[in-house]
Amino acid sequence: MKRRLFSLTIPALFATAVVVSCNKDKPLTSTSSEVTTTKDGTQYVVDTLNSKIEWKGYKIFKSENTSHFGTIKFESGDVTVKEGKLESGKFVANMTSLTSEDLRNKPDELEKLNGHLKSGDFFEVEKFPTASYEITKVSSSTEGDYNTILDGNITIKGITKPAQFKANISVGEGSVSVATEPKDLMRKDFGVKFQSPAKNGVIKDEVTIQINMQALEKK
Repeated sequence: MKRRLFSLTIPALFATAVVVSCNKDKPLTSTSSEVTTTKDGTQYVVDTLNSKIEWKGYKIFKSENTSHFGTIKFESGDVTVKEGKLESGKFVANMTSLTSEDLRNKPDELEKLNGHLKSGDFFEVEKFPTASYEITKVSSSTEGDYNTILDGNITIKGITKPAQFKANISVGEGSVSVATEPKDLMRKDFGVKFQSPAKNGVIKDEVTIQINMQALEKK
């Protein structure tokens, strides 16, 4: 079954890219045909109102009752489709939009957590207001719940690392949707090394991200 990072009543799919996997970037095997990325095709522009990245962070143990989860909006992005198949894409996330959803009914706690995550202790959004993911290879897959494997480079806080996502990609009339499998990123790989005092509980290095994106044909 396809896994969702969390369920929200917020409209729209969460952003494609990024974010953020249980596979620790191990190579994924599949019976697939690779596509060399190109700009030769039809361009689609990310619908930033109906796309998002979902994130989840963990404290002490990786379980539902010791975590925070939320969303990040997209600033921009585009994908290229050729002969009905995704060829390439790049997505830019607006890190200043990072927010927690589990605390949305606790405004004081929400403001405190959001401020901490945006500070120099974590993502330092004043200095690094965006993050990005650029697809370098697209492979179709017939294994499991996902029809595509995306290889690419993710950049957070100015640090770029390779990242691979399993994804479901659908090309329709005038639109493209991308929904990735939840993936763990190691925050320390991107210079996010803050650790709270032991009395407050250990913060896990893993941050799980999932991308749900909608893109509309460029007119």
